[in-house]
Amino acid sequence: MDLCRQLFVAFAALLLGFGLLMVHSASVTSWPTEYEQVYLSRHLIFLTVGLLSAYFAATRDPEFWKSCAPWLFVATVILLILVLIPGVGVRVKGAQRWIRVPGMTAQPSELAKIAVPLMMCWILDRNRHLLSRWVQGTVPFLLPVVLTVPLVLIEPDLGTSLFLLASAALVLFMGGWPLRNFLLGLAVGIPTILTTLAMKPYQQRRIVGFIESWTNFENSPYQLKQSLVTLGAGGLHGVGLGRGWQKLSFLPEANTDFVFAVIGEELGLIGGLSLIALWCGLYLSGLRMISHLDRSRFGFLIGFTLLTQLAGQAMLNIAVVTAMVPPKGISHPLISAGGSNLVVSLLAIGIVLSVSRDDPATATTDESELTD
Repeated sequence: MDLCRQLFVAFAALLLGFGLLMVHSASVTSWPTEYEQVYLSRHLIFLTVGLLSAYFAATRDPEFWKSCAPWLFVATVILLILVLIPGVGVRVKGAQRWIRVPGMTAQPSELAKIAVPLMMCWILDRNRHLLSRWVQGTVPFLLPVVLTVPLVLIEPDLGTSLFLLASAALVLFMGGWPLRNFLLGLAVGIPTILTTLAMKPYQQRRIVGFIESWTNFENSPYQLKQSLVTLGAGGLHGVGLGRGWQKLSFLPEANTDFVFAVIGEELGLIGGLSLIALWCGLYLSGLRMISHLDRSRFGFLIGFTLLTQLAGQAMLNIAVVTAMVPPKGISHPLISAGGSNLVVSLLAIGIVLSVSRDDPATATTDESELTD
């Protein structure tokens, strides 16, 4: 397990270094000023905060996360409510998702990506014997989703809402929730999602634009068009680090949501595949690191969920940049510029390291004591 832990930390460090390099390169504009240094400085500040958070998380006892799960969830719900209050929440491009703190802004919905799975794993660990019941095995397990997802939808942030729903479904599936509940959830959820999409014209335009990017490239959305052009310009080997042209005011969100396109232009297909390989290494070494845990217990459930969230978000970002799924503003964990996502991603890595130290023999002993 020590080797797996060392590999996991090594892959995380390589991804952080890759991200630091690309944030600096992708932040260069057609009129270079000191603003590029501001981007790099801010990223370094958030990186420092994230590393301290990861160290704190990794050095906690696994039981710490089980005991603090309800408190972290309550704090997250309060923050999600505060962000919707005019004058407290910060509105950017029509969305009110940020709270301003001294010197920076924070995005509570990012914290929900940790708080919701923690809370659901906590509920599962305490109420596993109720899973087969209709009401008692459904209502308590869905409560974290019911309290958080509508608040995120109101911001509005459909992408994060769907991400939270997918994470919740993953926890419930791994926890042994009956299949009938998933079928009922799909029967209710799919029409609800389609209705939500139909009510938002800009979301309809995203779907139509995504289809046109494959059927009529000339009429596809500007951002998707520039993303594909940027990727294609790199070829196999890329044009060289720092030498990309598309980031010079042609590609929107070059250092955040579409940083993978910059990687494709400057480092080519080889650079893009190398980044994917690093993520595969992080995910597989992480799974190996927690493989000794009891799969029905809190430690394995939260470790597996957070690992899958991180890798899944990275792959989803790549899918958006390559026009494999409809466009949605989603950061590339550990790679994109942006404080909240970087800090939360590193916190998730710290929690995985923490729970991987759990001893399954201790959990078995605790269970036998309870039954006695």
